[in-house]
Amino acid sequence: MALRVYNTLTRQKEEFHPVEPGKVRMYVCGPTVYKPSHIGHMVGPVIFDTVKRFLTYLGYQVKWVVNITDVDDKLIVRARELGTSVEALAQRMTEDYLDCLKKLNVTGIDEFPKATQHIAEMIEIMRGLIDKGHAYPSGGDVYFDVTSDPDYGKLCNRDPEQLEAGARIEVSDKKRNPGDFALWKGSKPGEPSWPSPWGPGRPGWHIECSAMSMKLLGKTLDIHGGGLDLQFPHHENELAQSESFTDQPFSRYWMHNGLLKMGQAKMAGSVGNVVNIVDLLKRHSAETVRFLLLNTHYRSPIEYSDERLAEVRRSLDNFYRFFERFQRIQGGGFFALIAPAKHAPFDESPPSEFLNEISRLRSTFLDCMSDDFNTGGAIGALYELLTALNRFADAQQLEGAGKTKESVAEFERGAVVLRELSQILGLFAQAPESGGASDELVQGLMQLLIDLRAEARKAKNFAVADTIRQRLGQLRITLEDRPGGTGWRKE
Repeated sequence: MALRVYNTLTRQKEEFHPVEPGKVRMYVCGPTVYKPSHIGHMVGPVIFDTVKRFLTYLGYQVKWVVNITDVDDKLIVRARELGTSVEALAQRMTEDYLDCLKKLNVTGIDEFPKATQHIAEMIEIMRGLIDKGHAYPSGGDVYFDVTSDPDYGKLCNRDPEQLEAGARIEVSDKKRNPGDFALWKGSKPGEPSWPSPWGPGRPGWHIECSAMSMKLLGKTLDIHGGGLDLQFPHHENELAQSESFTDQPFSRYWMHNGLLKMGQAKMAGSVGNVVNIVDLLKRHSAETVRFLLLNTHYRSPIEYSDERLAEVRRSLDNFYRFFERFQRIQGGGFFALIAPAKHAPFDESPPSEFLNEISRLRSTFLDCMSDDFNTGGAIGALYELLTALNRFADAQQLEGAGKTKESVAEFERGAVVLRELSQILGLFAQAPESGGASDELVQGLMQLLIDLRAEARKAKNFAVADTIRQRLGQLRITLEDRPGGTGWRKE
């Protein structure tokens, strides 16, 4: 199935064709680094990390850039509140952001340009816009004239008057039109500033992304991504100023991810309901968080709650139990399997009903991903694949007397496909924490209880055997009776 991507600009799915065959240039708007990263900051990075993983799997060479806004009104205000410099605060919060990305296995970002490192490029664009009549200086500021762009509003599919009516627009008597937006802001006493032809000041928010993306990726991007809340005014203004400057399309495909919701409310700092990543990862594993963010289609809202995370964790446990089962059957670890990193046809020879099913589910997964990166559907196929693997292990008695070299080899081929597909989602990169299962003393005590329970059952003392299981259950320890013996796991 050919890759199709929903383009916000055209409001339809389109077959994917990059500007340069075989190469993809992707830009995603990053954070304004004035507070610690919260879970909402991770939605876009996890989604677009998965987009890059799939594009790379399909054979594309992908360059992905995420900017860091390290000068902004919010940063200036917050630095004053904390009694620190804007530079020091931005550096500390950037380090926090990068650490959170690492924990959530977001590994695909190639460059993190900072706004303060690209002031010269921004000034160059402003000069060009003024020369073309798209921008004007006024009292130390520079504004983009929205009436100079007949296409302004095309990303949101609304005319400028509608956009003005529905947005909080900064009022200034320096503007020609209410909807005009700042490209350059004259500095106030005590604020960070840089020299410019219009006096000392700092860039506006929107011009930063245009300058950094064009500097690192060229005048026309393949994919421009970000949260749905950035569509207006940020992305609309980016598009207008960039195309007015270059007279070329700014991005072939605009992708907007849905936002995180707590109940009926959007998670946002302005609402005051954010959950910092550092605090969240004290209660839930990073893999659980990533799995939650990929469980729905990226354009849909994501339901967030501790209950939902606990539900996701229980779903992940089904995979973790399979990895333990694979170890018992095959003798080697699932995480040591070498799976294909690039797409190729699945070899079903010698033909069998099991391998045919594995091939079908693999195709279902890849079809979902090719249909506008539908990770929710792909995860559904991953569950079906897990079920097929467990059913085959049961039918072939791979943990019992029916185990053969041929059936184990076939089972492993199915497990390799699970490894191949989960890599695309950035899942199961390493074994989950054992929860104490590796501790020698704990292992010994648990084996003692398992042996005592086995003796009680042999003596038909089922009351004692049931008591051992129930008391362990109260401690969130589950006993699993298998053909090869009894195992245990910590919930």
